Amino acid sequence: MPNLAVESLSLSHFRSHHLVQITCDSRPVAIYGANGAGKTNILEAVSLLSPGRGVRRSSAEEMTRRPEALGWKVSAVLRAQDRVHEIETWSQNGAARQLRIDGKAATQIMLGRIARVLWLVPAMDRLWIEGAEGRRRFLDRMTLSFDPNHGEQVLTYEKAMRERNRLLKNQVTDAHWYRAIEGQMATTGVQIRKARQEALAYIHAAQDQAKTSFPTAHLTLTNPENIESLDNSDDLAELLADYRSRDLTAGRSLAGPHRDDLFGVFAAKDVPAKDSSTGEQKALLISLILANGRALREQTGLPPILLLDEVAAHLDAARRAALYDEICALGAQAWMTGTGPELFEELGDRAQHLMVTEIDGKSKMDLQ
Repeated sequence: MPNLAVESLSLSHFRSHHLVQITCDSRPVAIYGANGAGKTNILEAVSLLSPGRGVRRSSAEEMTRRPEALGWKVSAVLRAQDRVHEIETWSQNGAARQLRIDGKAATQIMLGRIARVLWLVPAMDRLWIEGAEGRRRFLDRMTLSFDPNHGEQVLTYEKAMRERNRLLKNQVTDAHWYRAIEGQMATTGVQIRKARQEALAYIHAAQDQAKTSFPTAHLTLTNPENIESLDNSDDLAELLADYRSRDLTAGRSLAGPHRDDLFGVFAAKDVPAKDSSTGEQKALLISLILANGRALREQTGLPPILLLDEVAAHLDAARRAALYDEICALGAQAWMTGTGPELFEELGDRAQHLMVTEIDGKSKMDLQ
């Protein structure tokens, strides 16, 4: 089965890694070692092969190795079926990260058309019980995997919203100042919501068609004002105009896709995800990542790269084996971390095994 895979990964002065090169094939990569050895840093480097700020949402300056603080670089050879791409991304002196694809300067939108990368990290375990922002970000990562232009639409919308909020805070009441900004918010806002709804439809279809050992979730796009989704930019512009007086009182925009939330239900029990047990919530997240991968394979012909940080730590042996079977059936190159090799025994030679140790502040690696 054709897949998307990192064939080589080079890190220079990135986090705990001084100079490292990993050569691998298209099989999953099982990374193990003690806490603090630098396992998650490898996953973060791979996550930078996709648009955005990576699994930790860190600034470019935060990724540089200390105490040298020379800047950092991540290079990779990425194979997508019969095409090979050379990707380089780096930062110097804390500046915003730069990107080059096949030797040419590139944008992150271009990167999103080449590499689909999904991840699940421990910070996401509280997704269902914390604020809407995290769930919205989770939804937008899923949406971006299907629509590489989605991130640009969100950035354009948020920039216009910041301008509108500035007018609101300054108590500007002249409608003339708002119309163009609200028009731009409405145009991009409708596209954002449409893309989110399409992504959820893909996920639901992938769940319905799959035989999986993990529970499925029913997902609904909601907003605190219970405003029905508007599929016409004129209608959304009118809504923004109608909200202007109350927005002036609040000093910020109270309606729009920036207020969207993702409501999840544990389908088998018909219980909201937020009221499910900790184990059930984790299983739902794993299920959604796998469904996202299956949907992408259906849409693009290739499964994505999966990054699963400490995913096996809270699974028993049977559930771990089921997870690994589904990853291999999907045909995905999954980069997974754990504290010991025993967590990956069920994978056997279906995976490459990478041991990470830390010596004198530098991460060392041994590909088994």
